[in-house]
Amino acid sequence: MATIVVLGASSGFGAAAARAFARAGFDIAGVHLDRRSTQAQVDAVVADVEAAGRRAWFFNSNAADDEARAGVLAALSAQLAPGEVAGLLHSLAFGTLAPFVGDRPVSRKQMEMTLDVMGNSLVYWAQDLVRAGLLCSGGRIWAMTSSGSHMVWPGYGPVSAAKAVLEAACRQLAVELGPRGITTNAILAGVTDTPALRKIPGSDALVQKALARNPGGRLTTPDDVAGFLVLLAQPGAAWVNGNVIRVDGGEDISG
Repeated sequence: MATIVVLGASSGFGAAAARAFARAGFDIAGVHLDRRSTQAQVDAVVADVEAAGRRAWFFNSNAADDEARAGVLAALSAQLAPGEVAGLLHSLAFGTLAPFVGDRPVSRKQMEMTLDVMGNSLVYWAQDLVRAGLLCSGGRIWAMTSSGSHMVWPGYGPVSAAKAVLEAACRQLAVELGPRGITTNAILAGVTDTPALRKIPGSDALVQKALARNPGGRLTTPDDVAGFLVLLAQPGAAWVNGNVIRVDGGEDISG
């Protein structure tokens, strides 16, 4: 059996991907950070994975914390055979939304936290999964980026920087892990109505602009992205490596 590790598995892209991968025949190891008020949505994802006949291991843990990551990997190593992790999806959307200058600019602590959670943590998970022998030849790594990595949105500066770090990490991992038969790609989704989007200042304006310029006349959905990730997990996608791949219906190129 093959397992997909999903970081940020309780909502948005992570939850949709967990469900889609389960329907495609993969077991799911989900890492999420939720309080009691949002536990129901986690339970719903787990129920859907199990309803698809797949195993679900879900960890309510901070995916950016070194000790927490070590605990999750120890638990998975006890359950899985070497090479049984088929893919790692990095879909962490936790960071500070604030301007760089002004009355309430981002602080050093907030900036470093945002870069670590949304950017650097991909490297540490990849390192440890490879070191543990769980992710081997044929494995896939995907990371969720956005057009905010190369565009300026009000208050998005810290997250924009983190997305740029994430894309750079994907390029480096693609080259370093390519000889091991492991591919790495960043997925650039169009504007999508997720909890993360609603936290961005002026998100309503972003939605309206996206609707106006998208050739498909609608927003991207988490299921659009999840379906594409399942395709990338197939053997025929083994030569796709080191890219930033748009899954947005043509939104990003439509100005």
